[in-house]
Amino acid sequence: MKFKVITLFPEYIECLNNYSIIGRAIRNKKIVLETVNLRDFGLGSYKQVDDRPYSGSVGMLMRVDVATSAIRSTKAKNKRSRVVLLAADGKKFTQKLAEEYSTMDELVLLCAHYEGHDKRIEDYVDEKISVGDYVVSGGETPAMLIIDAVARLIKGVLGKDESSEVESHSLQGDQRIIEHPQYTRPFEFEGKKVPKILLSGDPKKISVWTKKKTRKSKLI
Repeated sequence: MKFKVITLFPEYIECLNNYSIIGRAIRNKKIVLETVNLRDFGLGSYKQVDDRPYSGSVGMLMRVDVATSAIRSTKAKNKRSRVVLLAADGKKFTQKLAEEYSTMDELVLLCAHYEGHDKRIEDYVDEKISVGDYVVSGGETPAMLIIDAVARLIKGVLGKDESSEVESHSLQGDQRIIEHPQYTRPFEFEGKKVPKILLSGDPKKISVWTKKKTRKSKLI
C-alpha cells in the first residue's frame, strides 16, 4: 500500500522512515511512504500557499487553487485511491475506518496548517477526517497517527499478523472488544501481584479468565 502526504513540512512526516514498526515496513517494502511538498504548487515568486480569510478573521487559510493542484498531481488515476483532508471538524477516525483504509491501494493525506483551509477544498477530496475533539497546529501529526494505525493492519507489517487481530477495538465475532489486562515479570511489585490464574499453566482456566476480563468496545 502507498501512503502519500501533502504537507508544508515533508521532513516532519519523513521521520517515520526511522520509526520502528513503520520504518521496518518501509524498508521491507510492505508499504510505501511519499511526501509531496505543498510549497511546490505555490503561486508567484514566494510560492504562496495560503491567504487571509475574506471574513477578516485572524489566521491564514490554505488556498483552494493550490490544494487542488497538489491533489490532482498526486492522486493516482488507475488505482483504488482515497484522498483525505485532515481537519478538526471531520468525521472521527476509528479502528473501523483504519480497517477500511487498509484495503485501499493508495491513501492521500492532505495536511492543512495553522488556521485551516478554504471550505471549497472539501469538494476535491473524498472525505474529511479528525483524529479527536481537540485542535493541533496542523494535519501532520494526525496524518502520522493514521499511517501508523492503517499500516499495522497490512499483512506482513507486524511480526505476527494475528497481533493486530486481537487488539483493542478489533472485531471479534459480531462485536469489537477492549483487550484483557496483561502482565509480565516481576510477579510482585510494591505489593501488586500478577493474578495467580495466569501462572496456573491451565490453558482452559486462563482462557476463561481472559474472556471474562475482555470488555466490549464502544466502537460499533
